Amino acid sequence: MLAIATGLAVALAAASVVGAREDAAARDAESAPAVAVREPTLFDGIEQHGAALGSPDAPLTLVEYADLQCPYCARWAHETLPTLIEDYVKPGKLRIVFNGLAFIGEDSDSALRTAIAAGRQNHLWDVVHALYVHQGGENAGWVTDELIRVTTGGVAGLDVERMLDVRRESTIEAELKHAADEAREAGIAGTPAFQLGPTGGALELLRVDSLGPEGIVPALEAALA
Repeated sequence: MLAIATGLAVALAAASVVGAREDAAARDAESAPAVAVREPTLFDGIEQHGAALGSPDAPLTLVEYADLQCPYCARWAHETLPTLIEDYVKPGKLRIVFNGLAFIGEDSDSALRTAIAAGRQNHLWDVVHALYVHQGGENAGWVTDELIRVTTGGVAGLDVERMLDVRRESTIEAELKHAADEAREAGIAGTPAFQLGPTGGALELLRVDSLGPEGIVPALEAALA
């Protein structure tokens, strides 16, 4: 009887140790920082060169002027950009150039600097999309380094820390000014706004009456005809 009781006590003690280890492992898993997971994106397999998306040999270029805090810019990116990528960019008919502006405020400036810095590694469009997905309230302080690390850490080939380090370089300032000057010369006073024309040729301001694909596809078809 004593031998049975002793064996039971040993078994219970072992079970208690195992249970404690499992509880500790569960607590560690809950407290561990989130790890970004690499998932397929809109831009997989598409050339990126700085702010340009698509083949440099595409016959048509669309320039998008956008503020990363602008909800209408985010809506266009969600509703229309996927159609343009699938039907025009991937087949080599269109390249799209992102000209970022910082009309709305400090978070616009922080987000845009981050996107331009990502463009140095040819990942501007990945970062722009990530910021649109997690867009916060205007000038609410939502563009933090923590948010950027979490939302862009899964972008294959992007060195996030290097991106963050170069945001205040003078060359970034020059790109901000260049985009603002181009917007001013084009008469652009709000976002989103677009210019369209032959690659390497003159671009014309494109008026769109809808943020959906129907607002821009007819102009692309006409230009390609």
